[in-house]
Amino acid sequence: MILPKHRLEADATFSPRVIWKLKRHSLDLTQRGLIMGILNVTPDSFSDGGSFFDREAAIAHGLQLAAGGADIIDIGGESTRPGAESVDEEEELRRVIPVLRAIRERSDVLLSIDTSKAAVADEAVRAGADIINDVTALQGDPGMAEVALRSGAGVVLMHMQGRPRTMQEAPHYEDVVGEVAEFLRQRMASVLTSGMAAESIALDPGIGFGKKPAHNLALLQSLAQLTAFARPLLIGVSRKSFLAPLADAQSLEERFWPGVALTSFCREQGARIFRVHEPRPHREALRMTEAIMGRPPGTNDP
Repeated sequence: MILPKHRLEADATFSPRVIWKLKRHSLDLTQRGLIMGILNVTPDSFSDGGSFFDREAAIAHGLQLAAGGADIIDIGGESTRPGAESVDEEEELRRVIPVLRAIRERSDVLLSIDTSKAAVADEAVRAGADIINDVTALQGDPGMAEVALRSGAGVVLMHMQGRPRTMQEAPHYEDVVGEVAEFLRQRMASVLTSGMAAESIALDPGIGFGKKPAHNLALLQSLAQLTAFARPLLIGVSRKSFLAPLADAQSLEERFWPGVALTSFCREQGARIFRVHEPRPHREALRMTEAIMGRPPGTNDP
């Protein structure tokens, strides 16, 4: 059964609290957003060039992200940059599971597995992951929806036009905001029909995934349409190439402050989760924005 639009919109009207149910915790994100630190255990990620492909370096960086203010560490073993080649299941498991286990042994930080493979997600949750972050919105592997449901993990459903290898060749939309919103509505309805609780779901419009700079800008200008589903909205813009023409920021270093500015802007527009490379400045921008928005003084920060 497909959940109708009016049902989701009614939920947004009458349920002001934003709860995200994970494997070990239920988080109240109504007034407090989260910082998700990026940990790429790959040799070919666009932003860090394989700096953390070495296992010990990856573990150390994960712990550093947590110490720097990340609420969640998102661990991925397969690059999703434009043009990226796929990685087989065994290699992805070899890359991420030892790192995830080691971080879990040393820290209670929330852990997310960034994968579209059911076997990798299953093993990661067994090793201590709280969240499954799937760029295919649980569609890339026939077994992923069942793994997500059985595991009790929180899930992130992301929009992507095409696949990483070809997604930036010729992205096209008649109405990018409407099409992304409808995709997320349909994927959420499908997952709910499978038996997953709505509280387990977060949504991601997939900034930079099969989208031109104008598409990304349109989505950022219309976040209210994407937060109408009453689910936490995740935004990932850190270091992405679309910032170059918009902010005259060609290098990765020059894209840093525009990304921090977008964390503040997107939180004001209703987003709750921010996937970034440098947790501390984004966290500071997030907390300052929430204070201005009226977060009660003295609210404890973890």
